[in-house]
Amino acid sequence: MPDKSRVVIADFDNSTGDPVFDDALRQAITGATVKGPVPLPTKMERFTLLVSPHADKDARDQFELRTHKRLMDIVNPTDKTVDALMKLELPAGVDVQIKLN
Repeated sequence: MPDKSRVVIADFDNSTGDPVFDDALRQAITGATVKGPVPLPTKMERFTLLVSPHADKDARDQFELRTHKRLMDIVNPTDKTVDALMKLELPAGVDVQIKLN
C-alpha cells in the first residue's frame, strides 16, 4: 500500500462539498490518519457573450463559473480505506480525484 494518498474534491456549489467531507469521506476513512480538509483557492472562469451578434456590439452578458476545491491527505491508508474511497457515491456537481503515492 502507498504511504500517502491525496483526495481533491472540486464542486461548483460551495456548500455541496462540505457534506461530502463530513459524512461520506469520514466514514470511508477508517484506520488511517487524515490531514485536512484544506480549502484551496477558488478558480473563477469568466465568459462574455454577445447578446445580439448582428445589431448591438455593446450588448453583452457576462457569466462566471466558480470551482471550489478542498484537499485532504490520508497517511498510511489501508486496503479497506482505498476500496471505500473507490466506491464513494457523490452528489451531482462534485468531482473527486484520488492519487495514490
